[in-house]
Amino acid sequence: MTHSIKTVDDLRWFLSRTAGFRGGHITDVHLSKRRIFDEASGREVMAGSMATVVVRYHTQGILRVAKLTMLGVIDLSLFEQDDSDCSSLGVIQVEMSEGKLRFWFDPDGNLYVVCEEATLEEVSLPASESDMGGEIAQWTFQADSGEAPTVEWLLARLDQAGVPCIWKAATRRQGRHSLMCWEGELAMAADMAAGAAAALRVEAYGPLDGAGFGLRLQARDAAGRLGGRLLSLVTDLVTQRYRGTCLVGQTFLSHEEWVKWNSFRPTHQASG
Repeated sequence: MTHSIKTVDDLRWFLSRTAGFRGGHITDVHLSKRRIFDEASGREVMAGSMATVVVRYHTQGILRVAKLTMLGVIDLSLFEQDDSDCSSLGVIQVEMSEGKLRFWFDPDGNLYVVCEEATLEEVSLPASESDMGGEIAQWTFQADSGEAPTVEWLLARLDQAGVPCIWKAATRRQGRHSLMCWEGELAMAADMAAGAAAALRVEAYGPLDGAGFGLRLQARDAAGRLGGRLLSLVTDLVTQRYRGTCLVGQTFLSHEEWVKWNSFRPTHQASG
């Protein structure tokens, strides 16, 4: 889900949608400056700045990971938080003044941005005890539309790719989100025959915020190289068949960006 923020009405929608990121955590902040060559002066000149903030926050049993991109930044203050890799938020404040957006991410002004416009992107997934856990790799996919694939579809595609796998469904836990379609552990059949532990956890869920289905893949520390290989193959199969947004760690990638980035990695022969 992507939404542009340019007007007062957009701000109202933004605050209603996010509740000001109340109780969330800032996990990533980036500032980039764009320069262009000015032929008249023969020098590079500033052509605008952009600030990006990634926030994880919960609402009604849903984890949302939001990327707020602020364009045309004309003022910014940013101070590091001591001994922490993420900053807690109470609730952010935002206003429009003289055609500019002003964001206060905390009352002390540690992160303050004035910009011309902003864009909100979000990926939603069921809240989990492992949301801030220690997986070596986590990949989340939110489809633009459609229903979640079945376990049978995934196993068939893996078999066609020459990597037959075994599926072990998880026991449904009380209190799990009602839109969870299926969840469990996926392991390569050859490794299971040799006594290896399951390598990849997979969760499939229906639309949480009006968008299409979602998939979350987690390779745990014990899975090592095998878990990384299997995660890579499953992501290839899913994105060959479906269009959507990928969340890799704290990085958002559109379908086009994922395909381009993925093209630099070793490829797998897989049928879509």
